[in-house]
Amino acid sequence: MAETADLIVIGAGIAGAAAAAHLADGHRVVLLERESQPGYHSTGRSAALFTETYGNRAIRILTGASRAFYEAWADGFAEHPILTPRGALMFAMPGQEQALAAAWAELSPDDPRVRRLNAAEARELVPVLRSDLVIGAVYEPDSMDIDVHELHQSYLRRFRQRGGRLVTDAEAFSLTRAGGSWTATTAAGDFAAPIVINAAGAWADVVAALAGLPPIGLVPMRRTVLTITPPPGTDTTRWPMTLDIEERFYFKPDAGRLLVSPADETPMPPCDVQPDELDIAIAIDRLTRATTIEVTRVERKWAGLRSFVQDKTTVNGFDPLADGFFWLAGQGGYGIQTAEAMARCAVSLIDVSELPADIRAAGLDRAALSPARFRR
Repeated sequence: MAETADLIVIGAGIAGAAAAAHLADGHRVVLLERESQPGYHSTGRSAALFTETYGNRAIRILTGASRAFYEAWADGFAEHPILTPRGALMFAMPGQEQALAAAWAELSPDDPRVRRLNAAEARELVPVLRSDLVIGAVYEPDSMDIDVHELHQSYLRRFRQRGGRLVTDAEAFSLTRAGGSWTATTAAGDFAAPIVINAAGAWADVVAALAGLPPIGLVPMRRTVLTITPPPGTDTTRWPMTLDIEERFYFKPDAGRLLVSPADETPMPPCDVQPDELDIAIAIDRLTRATTIEVTRVERKWAGLRSFVQDKTTVNGFDPLADGFFWLAGQGGYGIQTAEAMARCAVSLIDVSELPADIRAAGLDRAALSPARFRR
């Protein structure tokens, strides 16, 4: 006999946890997680930055719509601040003049706090940048570090306190619909509800196939990260997140170390992804070419999957090919910073078939997020 609920959410990473926490206010929700703990994959491997200059216009709207909630410690639910000041510096090297101008032209109209810096001003913020290789930068002073673990746990606490049920080790084997209800057959038993929310991250197309639906073209992409020791005698605590203007690599302070990435986007099947040694070498090469930092040893290394659809805009809405099948996927590298707005969008689309008023007023409509754009 299947356990029944109003909604089943598949995937307890940041997207599923946030949506489940909101939906549990007024609905009976079961949150299914294939691993033994939530957030094992992409959520637990994020570089953890909140920036309103990252991504396309739809992503920037969703990010901006999430800021107030994070600044308020997840409406007081968090035990520690979600956001702490960091800043983001996008610097340009010779040959990247057009990219620098394009970034400034795109970002400055949306955010008056964004500043364009000359080479000397950029090096004041990040002194290790090579003086002969930096021609200018775009600086976002209000970019923040995100405490991903605290945010994720805050959503899960809220979910449980609202009566939600989290089931781990519950990989779904089939999804069938009959009599107006979906039944998820999982390793932890059967669960039934009129609405199933596919928040399975890199596995979202796999979950759709279980329901007999075609894919939306989700492509998981590996992102490699490593940490190194900062230069001796150098105080890096106030350095901003620093990335080249074409996002070929980046670095930022992280718990007394420097976190470095080659910003790789290597297509991969959904899996427990591991770092590639070539990407580690590329990250070190790009870092040492653009800065005076010497890398003598890699302290830690890991990789995560960032899953994108073709237009790199998140997918949020009911699939027109199947009643009650809702997509919450394709967050790419923006899933943490947009989680609150994405969750509110999901609730609003499920309850009233429209996006929240503040997000519509910012210029985003439901068609831009809908999976129907892949069903034409």
